Amino acid sequence: MANVRVLRLSDMIILEKGTLARRLVHAVVSISLRLFFRRIETSREEIVPMNGPVIFVLNHPNGLIDPAFVFCSLPRRVSFLAKSTLFRIPVISSLLRTMEALPLYRRVDAGEDMTLNRRTFDACHELLRQGRCIALFPEGLSHSATQLMPIKTGAARIALGAISVRADEDKAEELNLKIVPVGLYYTSKTSFRSEALIRFGDYIEVQPVDLDEQNEPPREAVRLLSKRIETALRAVTLNVESDEALEEVLKVEQLFSSIYESINIRQSLSEELDWRRRFAEQMRARATHPEMDKLRQRLLRYEEELGELGITPESLSVTAHSRWYVFTHFLLRSVLLLMLLPLALTGALIHLPAYFFSNALAQSYDRHGVDDIVSTVKILAAIVLMPLTWLAVALLVFLLWDWRIALIAAPLTIICGYVAMRFVEEVVDMKDWYKAALALLRRRRLFLRLLLERRRLHDEIKRLGA
Repeated sequence: MANVRVLRLSDMIILEKGTLARRLVHAVVSISLRLFFRRIETSREEIVPMNGPVIFVLNHPNGLIDPAFVFCSLPRRVSFLAKSTLFRIPVISSLLRTMEALPLYRRVDAGEDMTLNRRTFDACHELLRQGRCIALFPEGLSHSATQLMPIKTGAARIALGAISVRADEDKAEELNLKIVPVGLYYTSKTSFRSEALIRFGDYIEVQPVDLDEQNEPPREAVRLLSKRIETALRAVTLNVESDEALEEVLKVEQLFSSIYESINIRQSLSEELDWRRRFAEQMRARATHPEMDKLRQRLLRYEEELGELGITPESLSVTAHSRWYVFTHFLLRSVLLLMLLPLALTGALIHLPAYFFSNALAQSYDRHGVDDIVSTVKILAAIVLMPLTWLAVALLVFLLWDWRIALIAAPLTIICGYVAMRFVEEVVDMKDWYKAALALLRRRRLFLRLLLERRRLHDEIKRLGA
C-alpha cells in the first residue's frame, strides 16, 4: 500500500521556504485550510523528486482552494500559474505575487491577450533551469464535472521549451526535468469540515526536442506529451461518466468499505479513492452484465431498509464491539461533551453570524468567470470575518470592563470557537453510532438481517468485480 500521511498544521508550516512575507501568508492559508477541512491526507509523497526541476500538474475541481493546497502542501517550494483576471483584484493580486504566482492568459476570459503567455512561459523556463518547481492546472478552468476535462497543451509546451533548443544551436546543458501528476480529491469540496486528499502519481521524464524558429516545440511532440500527462492525471483522479454514475459508485463503495470500519477505525481517504476508482472501472466494464441490474435492485432495497432504521452501513459495525465497550465509549464521550458544553455554546453563539454570512456570500458569488469558487469565497470571507469577530468581542469587553479582561477575551473567544467546532463533529459522529446501538436493542431482528445482507452484498460486489 502507498505511504499515506495525515497532514497536520505543523507539517504544512514547516514545509514553507522563502521570504518572511511568503512565510506569513503561508501560515495564514495553512491555518485556514486546516480549519475548513477536517482531515487532509497526502499519498505517495515519497516519490516526489526533492532535487532538480519539477512541473506539478493537477486537476482543478475547487477554485482557489486548489492552488492554496499547491502553496501549502507540496513538499517543494512551488510557483504556480493562476488565471490573469485574479491579478486585477487588489488584495488577491498582492497575495498571489507574495506566493510567487505567475499570470496565465486564457481564451475563455474576455479581452485577454494570449500573446502575453510568452512572457509567462519564459519566466517558467527560467525557474526550471534554476532547478525550481512550477505547478499548473492543465484542464484550464475550475469545474464540478465528474471526470477530468480535456487538458490544454501549456504544460507540455513549457516542459519541452525549458529543456530544448533550436536545431541550429549548440545543445545546452541537459536538464533532468520531471512532470509529477497530482490528484486532488475532496469528499465534499464546498462543505465546511469535509476532507481532502493529495495523491502523487508516477513522474514523467521529459526528453528534449528540436525547437522551430519561434522557439516552439513541434506540435506532434506537444500532443504526445500532453497525452501522457492526461493519462497520468487520470491515474490519480476519480473519473466517472455522470452524476448518476458517481452516486452509484459512492453507494457501492460506502457499503463495501463499511465492513472494515468500526467506532474507532475508519479507512484512509487514499483507500477510499482507490476503491471508488476500481468500482467505477468495474461498473463501466460490466454495465450490461445481466446480474448488475439485480445488484442495483438489492442495493436500492437495502438502502430503503437502512433508512427505516435511520442508520448508515458503517454504523452496522457497532456489533464488532462488546456491549460493555459500546456503553463505556458513549458514556465517557458524553461526559466529556457535557463538560465542554458551556464553552461550545459560547463559541457557537459568537461565531454563527460570521459562519452564516460566509455561506450566504459563497452562494451569491459562486462563480468567477467560468470557474467554480464557492469554497474560495467561504474561506476568504472567514479569513476576514472571524478575526473581526474576535476583535469585536475584545472591544465590547473593553468598553464594558477594562483592557486586561479584553486581552483575555480575544484568545478565549478563539478557544471557544474551536471547541464549538469539535463539539459539533463529535455529536454528529456519536449520533450515527448511538442510533445504531439503539436500533440493535429495539429492532434486533431487522438489524441483524441487514448485517447479514451487508456481508452478502459485499461478497456479491467482490464477485462481480473479480
